Amino acid sequence: MVNHVVGPMNLGTLVLSPRDHVVAVAQLTIEAANELGPLLRRTAQVVESILEPEQTYVSSWAHGDNGRKHLHIVVQPVTSAVVAEYGGERSEQLQALMLRSGNEPDPREVEQFCQVAARHFDVPAGDAPQ
Repeated sequence: MVNHVVGPMNLGTLVLSPRDHVVAVAQLTIEAANELGPLLRRTAQVVESILEPEQTYVSSWAHGDNGRKHLHIVVQPVTSAVVAEYGGERSEQLQALMLRSGNEPDPREVEQFCQVAARHFDVPAGDAPQ
């Protein structure tokens, strides 16, 4: 499944999560692993085609309060404006600052982004509407 991340991450950050309860990539079935690769690639293409970030981060998150909880693969568009907003930090330091900040994107902007993203997922890569 692909959804917009909930919480203090920037607009356009999508999260892939398995339908079944899985806490690590190593636990994916062969079928799920075969679905993951193309879906991860397509998700990154959709994010990049809409937002044109300088970088797209792909991170695996599975932590709960006390160990592994559920596998999430985050696809995060990062622009120079996002980096500047968080003092020039990048990679996991940027994500940590974002999570601590409490700054969440406007729900209306998230809804609009998701509507555009859904249209992009519905067509082949390179042919997506704007």
